[in-house]
Amino acid sequence: MVTLSVCLETLFTDLSVEERIARIAEIGFRSVEFWHPEGTWDGHRIRTDWAKDATVLRRACERHGVTLNDFALNAWDGSFGGSPVKPQDRRAYLAQIRKMVVFARAAGCGKGITLSGAVDPALSRSEMRKNLEEALAEAAQIAAEADFILLLEPLNTRVDHPGYYLDSSAEALQIVRTIDSPNLKILFDIYHMQIMEGNLLATIEKNIPWIGHFHAAGVPGRAELFGCELNYAHILQKIEAYGYQGAFGLEYFPCLSDHHRSLRETLAYLS
Repeated sequence: MVTLSVCLETLFTDLSVEERIARIAEIGFRSVEFWHPEGTWDGHRIRTDWAKDATVLRRACERHGVTLNDFALNAWDGSFGGSPVKPQDRRAYLAQIRKMVVFARAAGCGKGITLSGAVDPALSRSEMRKNLEEALAEAAQIAAEADFILLLEPLNTRVDHPGYYLDSSAEALQIVRTIDSPNLKILFDIYHMQIMEGNLLATIEKNIPWIGHFHAAGVPGRAELFGCELNYAHILQKIEAYGYQGAFGLEYFPCLSDHHRSLRETLAYLS
């Protein structure tokens, strides 16, 4: 059975993280995730004065009966934790992975998202690919020693993340297969991959053993999953039929001003 996981960053953005967890749990969700421990999204920016505390997160999740599924270990542009496509960032990136694995364990979390970082114009694609594979191989070893799962995420470069290196599920899967570690899988973000490549269900079915997590948002606009060009209820049913038993992350920015209503209607739509 697939578990629905709600991103803490994009909902109830005027509240503390603990209050967001409480509101999400009240609606009926049993799993949450977030972006960065170093700060919290307030609806406009990541506020570093709202840094997250692992012990507080763990206690809030336990109090409200939810699990912490995953969070981002480094930033898409390298601003937190460096860009592993860049050789000069490797030491900082691996130090970040070690630090975030410790944070995850304290928070009661067993998975984390790793991002490629932005393109370095001084390097060729093949050079950046080599750098990324070497850094991820070391990161996967760190994860293996901690019984932790890394989730490599391709993003779209057409709308949200211009300049990001890894914008193809095919390349992400090639990297994961090359490294061949049970502690490295991909995060298949349906929103991002619909924008970049389409052919979603065929790609997912063929590669389900290498997919460790999903993200979802409405296309276009990155809002609620219902009423968009994708039939998310059908997609979720198919993912379950393929044998996936992990979490399905709701990482959308509500169009509805009432976030309680947005989540209730999303839960009803996907149930």
